Amino acid sequence: MNNKKTSKFLSLILRHKPETIGIELDENGWVDIPVLLEALTSSGHGISLEELEAVVNDNDKQRFIISDGRIRANQGHSIDIALGLEAKTPPQALFHGTATRFLEQIKQNGLLKMSRQHVHLSTNEETARSVGVRHGKPVILVVNSELMYSDGYEFILSDNGVWLVDSVPFKYIDVISPTT
Repeated sequence: MNNKKTSKFLSLILRHKPETIGIELDENGWVDIPVLLEALTSSGHGISLEELEAVVNDNDKQRFIISDGRIRANQGHSIDIALGLEAKTPPQALFHGTATRFLEQIKQNGLLKMSRQHVHLSTNEETARSVGVRHGKPVILVVNSELMYSDGYEFILSDNGVWLVDSVPFKYIDVISPTT
């Protein structure tokens, strides 16, 4: 597998379906690297430790973290895990990228975590735009995180700089005109 395919497969395993290769994650989403590598090999997706480290280190979104011989995804889980991260005070504004086709639903319901554990927010418009493009014609949402925080919403900063929140009611959202 190349790094991009390996990264996507690791995302599936470490964020959504560890059972695909017969592993279990601990309550914080960690798995021992030797266990992961053996399960990958047994399932026909074998990679070396060096290849795993390259995928982790070279991933532009820093989706994974290695610590003390273990690995986990930084965020984006659809399975129930506790990231063990503390709540933090967010910046004044955060951004969320989506597709224009979802805008009416967001206006009605706000941003919801859907099948994931959190709504993901970025600190810059460029990152939000790159996320929105993956889903169709992008639209950028500006979240008044300072006001949300003062209203009692809890924000978490993941190890790779993504801000996480349970939901964002539409009253805290400004829409930047759809971009191409």
